[in-house]
Amino acid sequence: MILNMDGTKPIYLQISEWLEREILNGNFESDQKIYSQYQLAEMFTINPATAAKGLTLLVEENILYKKRGLGMFVASNAKEIITNKRKDQTLKRLVVEIVMEAERLDVSKEELIQMIRNVKTGEAGK
Repeated sequence: MILNMDGTKPIYLQISEWLEREILNGNFESDQKIYSQYQLAEMFTINPATAAKGLTLLVEENILYKKRGLGMFVASNAKEIITNKRKDQTLKRLVVEIVMEAERLDVSKEELIQMIRNVKTGEAGK
């Protein structure tokens, strides 16, 4: 992953979202040790405090947990927490935007649903 240093999204959020994707993709399993703030800092050439802030955010959301003296580990229900969070935040926001744009363009509900079906079957843009 390449961080967007010039973007509007803070680097620590980009780090936490990247770690969430790694967990969702199965690159980190439940109770598996995750990168330390220093490893993340070295990987992305960032300040360790910035990396720590991204890790702390995931601890606060119960996606990661700390073992004193051993590091950070993936919570047993991390995938479920991430999935629910993304459905509730990201997906709902995107759906609202799509529905509003469809209304502006006078696209019917049926036409919008068909567009979604086409994307799912790989026929979008054909």
